[in-house]
Amino acid sequence: MTAPKTVEATSPTSAFDWVAARGEKWRDQLDGMEATLAPIDEPLIEALVLERSYRIADLGCGGGGTTLEVLRRAPLGSIVHGFDVSPALIESARARTPADERALAFAQVDVSSAAAVPDQPYDRLLSRFGIMFYDDPTVAFANLSRWLAPGGRFAFAVWGRPADNAWTSLVRDAAAEVIDLPMPDPDAPGPFRYAETSKLLALLERAGFAGLDVRDWRGNLPIGGGLPAAEAAEFALRSSSTGELVCEAGEKTFDRVRDSLATRFAQHRENGAVRLSASVQIVTGVRAGFG
Repeated sequence: MTAPKTVEATSPTSAFDWVAARGEKWRDQLDGMEATLAPIDEPLIEALVLERSYRIADLGCGGGGTTLEVLRRAPLGSIVHGFDVSPALIESARARTPADERALAFAQVDVSSAAAVPDQPYDRLLSRFGIMFYDDPTVAFANLSRWLAPGGRFAFAVWGRPADNAWTSLVRDAAAEVIDLPMPDPDAPGPFRYAETSKLLALLERAGFAGLDVRDWRGNLPIGGGLPAAEAAEFALRSSSTGELVCEAGEKTFDRVRDSLATRFAQHRENGAVRLSASVQIVTGVRAGFG
């Protein structure tokens, strides 16, 4: 098998510098992050409709947890490649790849760059929360249409409304009691950029995708993989962008917010572990044309 091509992940803007820094934070919390998000893998991979062996690309693969799960579930003969802009996360993903596994490979790639075109298009594309951070989504999705073979299928997971995602709204509420938080820009790169999926559907349609559909998935996420309230609050702050602002305000401020958040989290315990509600939009479609 030919390994996926690596493309230098640089940009004249600061966005990818931010993504790289967040990638290192994600790597530092990798086990807890992947355990938190694992419930979303099932509906996302199911939406790919893996009927036979395919070439599959996982976009924004992070530490490779979802990529590995796709390979486990894909029919024999499938090839799965994971791509991420963060070198730290790609390094972690490669470290988890069995030495004799020839159907799996990872590469550091800016998939939104017009220069990043695979040697051979894929039959399936998936992304678990990776598509919300492109600097120029119009260019990015037009480029991704070249990643997918005509008639090929994609499944992208994006977060629903913040109000329907207690895992983030509780963190923000606790922090806002103590520090001033900037108002989020709904059109800027970020986790809730496509909470209103009409924006995303319009971009995908203009990029040449068809058969577009949205499925609303709702469930509870085990914060940090099922931590008790105090530990879950620490994890949530250490792994979130809101937590970064809290950390910048100093240790005493961090402790105040963490304790307040732990009190909130304690109201959402199941068998001693914090589980918080989440809303995810799973967007599917195909590349128009058949040849």
